[in-house]
Amino acid sequence: MSLFHERIKSLRVEKKLTQKQMAEMVETTERAYQYYESGTREPNVETLIKISNLFGVSTDYLLGCSDDPTRR
Repeated sequence: MSLFHERIKSLRVEKKLTQKQMAEMVETTERAYQYYESGTREPNVETLIKISNLFGVSTDYLLGCSDDPTRR
């Protein structure tokens, strides 16, 4: 998940959300979310899907498997 942390931070900043707001929306702790953005930890599949749905992008995009954020 090398690009994951960069992409979620970029998307969050673009939407003008705080890390605390993101954590609440994906039902995790603020500290856990901070770990995702720092690249220290990776979310479980359920949280990955929540983040994907929140931003309206594909999980492949978040994971760095595609540079196309659109879902198919």
